[in-house]
Amino acid sequence: MEELLREYLPILMFVGIAVGIAVALVAASYIAAVQRPDSEKLSAYECGFEAFTDARSKFDVRYYLVAILFIVFDLEVAFLFPWAISLGRIGTFGFWSMIIFLAVLTIGFIYEWKKGALEWE
Repeated sequence: MEELLREYLPILMFVGIAVGIAVALVAASYIAAVQRPDSEKLSAYECGFEAFTDARSKFDVRYYLVAILFIVFDLEVAFLFPWAISLGRIGTFGFWSMIIFLAVLTIGFIYEWKKGALEWE
C-alpha cells in the first residue's frame, strides 16, 4: 500500500504547487491593484449595451436544439479525421461503413432541415 501511495506523490506535489501559485497570484493582485469600485465598473456589460432584461430569463428551446445539432455534426467531423488517415488499412469494408454512417447523418440533417429545426425566427 505504501508503494502505491508513493506513486501518487508527484501528482500531489504538482497539485500543491499549482494551488500555491494560484493563491499567491490572486493575493498579489489583490495587494498590488488599486481597489476603487464605482458604479460603472460594477454595472452589467453586455456587448457594449446596457442589459435589457434580467440575466436569469429563460432561453428559447431552439437555442438548445441548435447547440445539440452543432455538437452532433461536430462529432461527425471528429470521426472523419481518423477514418481518412486509416483508410488505406481498413479497406473496402471500412470505406462503406463510413459511407453508411455519413448517409445516416445526411438523412438526419435533411429531416431536421425539412422540420424547420435550423430556422431561427
